[in-house]
Amino acid sequence: MTELSSDSRRVEIEYCTQCRWLPRAAWLAQELLTTFETELTELVLKPGKGGIFVVRVGGEVVWDRREQGFPEPTAVKQAVRDRVAPGKSLGHSDK
Repeated sequence: MTELSSDSRRVEIEYCTQCRWLPRAAWLAQELLTTFETELTELVLKPGKGGIFVVRVGGEVVWDRREQGFPEPTAVKQAVRDRVAPGKSLGHSDK
């Protein structure tokens, strides 16, 4: 099994400051940090504008509010898991 680079285990949540979505982004960040305590190398909250709410893993967009609506935490956890810890069980979130 190949080791993932630290960049590929970096999560970025870009949120709209004009829309006041920091609390939503921070809550999602907390969920991800709790679930992936040892798998993630970094989690960044990035202020943005224009209604943006995008989650990236290793620079790859895994969730975009404009295309998919606001994410349920389960959906984002699954997308992050598939990239940083494919064998990890998410318990009830996998159902």
